[in-house]
Amino acid sequence: MNKTNPMKRIYNSRLFWILVSLAASFALWMYVIGVDTDEYSAVFRDVPVQLVGDETLRESRNLVITDLDTKAVTVTVTGPRRLVTSLTSADLTAQVDVSRLTRASYTSQQVNIVFPSSVSGSVQATRRTPEAVSFMVANLTKKDVPVRGGFAGTLEEGYTAESPVFSPSVITVYGSEAYLQNIDYAWVTFGQDMVVSSTYSVDTGFTLMDTNGEPCTYENLTFSDDTVEAALPVLQVKQVPLDVDLIEGAGATRATTKISIEPEFVTLAGDSAILGGLNKIVLGTIDLTDFSTTYSETYSITVDNELRNLTGVTEATVSVEVVGLETRTYSVTNLSYTNLPEGLEAEIMTETVDVVLRGTAEQLDAVKSENIRAVADLTDYKDSTGTYMVPVRFRIDGDTAVGAIGETGDYTVSIEIRKAKA
Repeated sequence: MNKTNPMKRIYNSRLFWILVSLAASFALWMYVIGVDTDEYSAVFRDVPVQLVGDETLRESRNLVITDLDTKAVTVTVTGPRRLVTSLTSADLTAQVDVSRLTRASYTSQQVNIVFPSSVSGSVQATRRTPEAVSFMVANLTKKDVPVRGGFAGTLEEGYTAESPVFSPSVITVYGSEAYLQNIDYAWVTFGQDMVVSSTYSVDTGFTLMDTNGEPCTYENLTFSDDTVEAALPVLQVKQVPLDVDLIEGAGATRATTKISIEPEFVTLAGDSAILGGLNKIVLGTIDLTDFSTTYSETYSITVDNELRNLTGVTEATVSVEVVGLETRTYSVTNLSYTNLPEGLEAEIMTETVDVVLRGTAEQLDAVKSENIRAVADLTDYKDSTGTYMVPVRFRIDGDTAVGAIGETGDYTVSIEIRKAKA
């Protein structure tokens, strides 16, 4: 019969190894606890300084903090190694309470180190460098500064831009008088690398500038607006020809006239919706029967109120010359009237009227005085009696291309109008 080694039975026992594992875990736990609870110190640099109560100081006492001598401190933290080593400088804050200050002065205040809630009460700041922060308590003042700026992009060809527009156009800056006195304006640069063909706008920040065009210090300044809307009004540019309308007559048509307009074009800028459909500007209407061979007049160049005349010229001179036609004078004896109102009778006192006709030489050669009739229209004389100089219109038999030269009223006949006898 084989005998089993007692030690071997113990080593092969499951209970034995469970007890060994528990003992090892307990020993390791005791070691970690001992290490984690050892007092440990570490130095944290660049811990940010934070003012507490500065808004209350500003709003209730009209005071502002300036010239802070340091914005960060170095802190030595002591506590359990496990907690201290879990921290970074960003987890700490060096607070300075300014809420109890009541007047403008240069002062120093102690720094209070604030830890995260997860370690607060378990660690402590054993050293601060510096222990206190010095600064100026100044009276709060304000200054209104204009907003200026420039577009840093590019306009597409065929477009122009007006001056940039900023909203708001004035910014109120709040702070110490020492920092406000050098501020002259707020500068905005916008549209970098943009290529635009329509009005462009963007919300953007600004830079405070002094009278020399150099950036100013921003320390402890606040603003009525932190951003502005910068807009560049962009307009289409178009060269538009000038023209006149013609009333053809007395043998003259657009084909037989030479029209000269100075200037020929004006350059306009405006919304493409308006400018796109504008192909010419009509200065006025010229009746070709009002003159014999030449005509000259100055007209105003009128454009839509929403368009800009970049040329700057507001008047144009129009010259018209009738070419290829001649004029001749004829004595007309065939005089008559029409549209005599009821209850009236009339008698033409004039015996002959001289009229100037215009046409080609061949057309004028074919016209005889006896083929010309001068007719007076008495429609508007229904309430009139007496002798009147009544305008006449000429009717030419056979060739309608020839016509009389002159304005309405240039040719008249004397007509006596009287009540008809019962």
